[in-house]
Amino acid sequence: MADVEHIQSQETVTAPPEVPVTVTAKAVKMVNITKEEEGYDAACGLRIAVRGGGCSGFEYALDFDDEERDTDLVYEQNGLKVIVDPISARYLAGTEIDYVLGMTGAGFKFNNPNAIGTCGCGSSFTV
Repeated sequence: MADVEHIQSQETVTAPPEVPVTVTAKAVKMVNITKEEEGYDAACGLRIAVRGGGCSGFEYALDFDDEERDTDLVYEQNGLKVIVDPISARYLAGTEIDYVLGMTGAGFKFNNPNAIGTCGCGSSFTV
């Protein structure tokens, strides 16, 4: 009987967390500045996704979106509406997006605990 319980527990499918991505206050500020500069409505959300491609196999995508799909995870982070599709949520679980300023420039930085490798540009990763 113990063997049956062991097999069943291994077959459990992990669902994506309710909040797969954390967006820091600094990153939200930069998203809002960009949203305003590009003329998007204030109610427009930030769609965070993972797409196939890039140097390492997957790449991060940030887009403004005012439409939500029925299966999307939609939540508020530091006053910003965040939209993540369920497939991307699996790859992004636990990820923090920050905005960094450095000697080599400025931009969004993805701290993804699921990535086992990244490329030099920081926008591509492998799992």
